[in-house]
Amino acid sequence: MRAEPQAAPYRADTPIAELAPWLADPVNAADFPQTTLRFRNHRWDGAIGLAGLTDSEWVQHFGRFAPLPDNLPQPLALRYHGHQFRVYNPDLGDGRGFLFAQMRDGAGRLLDLGTKGSGQTPWSRQGDGRLTLKGAVREILATEMLEALGVNTSKTFSVIETGEDLYRSDEPSPTRSAVMVRLSHGHIRIGTFQRLALLESREEMLALIDYCLTQFPGPPPPAEAPGRDEPAVILLHQVVARLAQLAAEWMAAGFVHGVLNTDNMNISGESFDYGPWRWLPRWDPTFTAAYFDHGGLYAFGRQPEALHWNCGQLAVALRLVAEAPPLIAALERFGPLYQAALARQLLWRMGLQSRGFDADYALIAQAEQAMRATSASPDAFFHRHRFGRNAQGELAAALKEFEPQGPDHDLWHEATPPSLVIDQVETVWSAIDQRDDWGPLGETIAAIRRLGEALGPPPAVMI
Repeated sequence: MRAEPQAAPYRADTPIAELAPWLADPVNAADFPQTTLRFRNHRWDGAIGLAGLTDSEWVQHFGRFAPLPDNLPQPLALRYHGHQFRVYNPDLGDGRGFLFAQMRDGAGRLLDLGTKGSGQTPWSRQGDGRLTLKGAVREILATEMLEALGVNTSKTFSVIETGEDLYRSDEPSPTRSAVMVRLSHGHIRIGTFQRLALLESREEMLALIDYCLTQFPGPPPPAEAPGRDEPAVILLHQVVARLAQLAAEWMAAGFVHGVLNTDNMNISGESFDYGPWRWLPRWDPTFTAAYFDHGGLYAFGRQPEALHWNCGQLAVALRLVAEAPPLIAALERFGPLYQAALARQLLWRMGLQSRGFDADYALIAQAEQAMRATSASPDAFFHRHRFGRNAQGELAAALKEFEPQGPDHDLWHEATPPSLVIDQVETVWSAIDQRDDWGPLGETIAAIRRLGEALGPPPAVMI
């Protein structure tokens, strides 16, 4: 959600209930030994009319999962398939989360509250359905920083510690547990469509397309686009535009998601589900976030390719109800849309006005070359050269052609910006893990939100 939060009354609306008989399974949350509130997103709770909840009421809804008024009477674990590292897996679904509630914000947008670590479901396979507290803390940090850097991301809405000792093979165990709630503009994935395609569920596919076009509206395809009046074609055009924009936002943020499987791709174009993410310590297209990504499939520089490939899998699924040529035409828009979005995002981070495609891309090439030459992190580079300052050589010559824009702020006159390279993340977690000291987390969130204030609103995008 790229929009700034605006106070709104609570307004429950559950259109997903009509699809639930074939889209989801009713489930119950785990009964946790304890529920200790650790994080409540006061920036966003008022946007859906929940700012007035007491902490005790908050815990009842987001730790014990008592239904919200007039909302879903029981949580729903969504069903989907997906390509995981390009291997198709039909044995997927919400294995440690569920859709808890739906409501409208002040602009009428449908928003979902979904969980992570809320217990086992029919799709848990051999998993325990739980979430480590460290995983929840990492998701707070990722979503806060991405929001500040202008990325369309889910919001970490609530984190409650649950009092269980969890054992994990990839981190010190036993470790503390949590249940998290995220706020997002929908939980329909590319893998949701893949499941219906494999099952040849034509009527359900048409119903899901209609749901997405109604609940996640976007502009029509270009006037010259073939099949531009067909619902499946319209949807693919919208998803291609959204994911091209998202890829550009990640690249400009210097962010590596880590696991870009089709079941992690949201039709709304939101970034979500943060596991082995990293911010770049230096500009390196080969940098990977996941220790298990041995081939670098989802390396930093391959993220646009991965999102384009995933759009292709949506197109394959939509062949159940549409012909191939108009879907191919929609896919061919990804590259130009991505290039335009990347220029917008990078110039925004530098506080500069566009001078047109050629000049913008000449500057981007010089900026990337300078980052490679100096081994600077993107955060440090963009901070140092905000408004075109402090450049030398060919970069200085390129920057001379650009006019500054965007708000000035005390932050731009400080030596270093907030960042989230892995050492800083581990420092925040270590304070919690070793001393139960939540102060560094709060300080880091405050610094990140100050960065967002200094950058101002990201470029407007009509997708």
